[in-house]
This record gives sequence, C-alpha cells and structure tokens, in this order.
Amino acid sequence: MSSREPGRSSCGRRRRPAAAAFIASLALAGCVVAPVPPAGVVYTDPGAAIVAPLAPPPLIVEPMLVAPGPGYIWIGGYWSWSGGHHVWTHGRWAAPPRHGQQWVPRRWERGPGGWHQRGGHWR
Repeated sequence: MSSREPGRSSCGRRRRPAAAAFIASLALAGCVVAPVPPAGVVYTDPGAAIVAPLAPPPLIVEPMLVAPGPGYIWIGGYWSWSGGHHVWTHGRWAAPPRHGQQWVPRRWERGPGGWHQRGGHWR
C-alpha cells in the first residue's frame, strides 16, 4: 500500500505553480489592449467645453471612401484645440446608435474668452 493520500499524486507540489500560471493566463486573457492613437489625433469628450484663443483654420476636404456597410454615416473631420494649437482629427464612418439618426457636426463659435467648440452629436 502506498503512503500517499488517496487522490494525491507524488508531483502535486509541481502541479500547483503550473495550475496557478494557467489560471493567471486565463484571467489576463480577458484584458483588452487599446491601440495608441496615431500622432496628432486628439479624441475629446463631445460634451467638454473647449475654448481656443484663435479661430480654427478652414476645414480640410477629405475623400470619403466607400462606407464599410449599409447605414453608416460619414462624420467629417474637425479642428480641435490641444497643446496650444489647433489639431486636425480625420473624418470617419460610423453607424448611428439608433436607426434614422443623423450626425450634427462639431462647430466653432466666437464667444467670451475666444472660440468655443460645440461638440458633434447624434440627433
């Protein structure tokens, strides 16, 4: 008769670190790694107040390539304010959150303290 307990292997101690590593890898597999935005791209909260001391440059005319699918709407590029200067954010295709909604583009308005950006939104 063996001196081991029933159901326990002689290499049980070696299995514990391997099992812990396996469980840790499963837990980390659920982590999401977001891509770093390209240089010069600024993502802002559409509800945030952005005030610039200078008027934005004229809009850049960008080619609208083929939509990635039916129902997608083109959201044109816009000038934002970051790091003391205007920064261009390229246009993109997006699917509306609800069928039939339209995109209201961002715009700049002269106001107290400079130029105020009004964020784009779905309507």
